[in-house]
Amino acid sequence: MVIVVVELLLIGVVGLLCWFVATSVVTALRAGSPAAPHLPARERADVAAAIAQARWLPGHDEVDGRTRILVRRTYIGLDGHPVVLEARVLEEFPAKDPAWEARFTEGMAQARFRCTYLNAEESR
Repeated sequence: MVIVVVELLLIGVVGLLCWFVATSVVTALRAGSPAAPHLPARERADVAAAIAQARWLPGHDEVDGRTRILVRRTYIGLDGHPVVLEARVLEEFPAKDPAWEARFTEGMAQARFRCTYLNAEESR
């Protein structure tokens, strides 16, 4: 008799625990994902203002043994780090190219010119 009562209590506790977990999960899902919280209105306005002031900047990187010259449209995020809105590759060449330095210098000059042009167009 005592064993039956203990088993029933154990089943009841497990059932309540399952119910509590299920309702917590459903409530969390309805509230929105904690991985992507909504910003308060003031921070949303700050981000919108920063995006409106986004500028094109020249850049370069190396991917799979190839040097890429590119322009990036960036703004400064709320954390103070740059955020890339758009990136365009202008030129790509092997990183071990014997004429790498000349191609890099010419490519970066073209990227700086392109950024000047794009920023002037967007400021109108």
